Amino acid sequence: MDNDNDLISQQLATGTSRRQVLKRLGMGAVGLAGLNLLASRVKAATTTLSAQDAAILQFALNLEYLEAQYYTFALTGHGVNPVLLTGSGTMGPVVIKSNPSVPFTTPAFRQYGAEIYRDETAHVSYIRQVLRFFGVEPVAQPKLDLLHSFNTLARAAGIGSSFDPFANEANFILGAFIFEDVGVTAYKGAAPLIENNDILAGAAGLLGTEAYHAANIRTTIFNDLGATAISIARKISDLRDQLDGVGDDDQGLIDGNGKANITPTDDNALVFGRTTRQVLNIVYGAPGAHGGLFFPNGLNGPIR
Repeated sequence: MDNDNDLISQQLATGTSRRQVLKRLGMGAVGLAGLNLLASRVKAATTTLSAQDAAILQFALNLEYLEAQYYTFALTGHGVNPVLLTGSGTMGPVVIKSNPSVPFTTPAFRQYGAEIYRDETAHVSYIRQVLRFFGVEPVAQPKLDLLHSFNTLARAAGIGSSFDPFANEANFILGAFIFEDVGVTAYKGAAPLIENNDILAGAAGLLGTEAYHAANIRTTIFNDLGATAISIARKISDLRDQLDGVGDDDQGLIDGNGKANITPTDDNALVFGRTTRQVLNIVYGAPGAHGGLFFPNGLNGPIR
């Protein structure tokens, strides 16, 4: 803040008016004394983190581990750098087939996957950095299942006895469809619960990125993969709706008029939000469960 005050003094000395300086800082007519008081309050606010905000970040980190590992294995054949997986709680392995690197044949699809892989890995790093900035140890990656989980999901959704998202590029994109819409609704549902405005701003950025990913995946399925893939996406959407409980807050790629439905929204064109429990029902594969499907032993952290 001393640097900011030096800058203000320099600007006033060179003829910049007090009003112009404060306007530039977004302070209106607050004045320098008020600015100093506000700065001290902001500094105090940004060095503390409520237990609720910490729990929300740890919950999000668990979900980002899942997404990051899915895309990293699919694009590189190996997992996320172990440096990004350590922390509190029991660190678990990733259960996955041998040689999971997807045999892409469409360059654009590989590029889509590579971009999302980089984004999801960056999300893991970002959330861990934020937690540590506030003096909170990030949770370690829990045990993840990227093998049996998809077979269980396929049977529950009525799309067959097994499903291998790493077998080909079409399956990979359908696997991505399972995750991305859930990520959007999870961040939307958490938004009203976040107390720190800096954390809220970061969560808004994460939500926006996940929404771009979801739109990319949904558009690719609708435009490039054909009727069978669209039908499978519908069944996955129906299963998510069944698992998350009352309400119809999940949508396939075709609306009631047979038209494209790339952006699933409510009547006000707002994306849906899910509660923590609704998200857990989906990733655990059963209402009220405390582990299962993608997280066999549950999540690490206060929200399980």
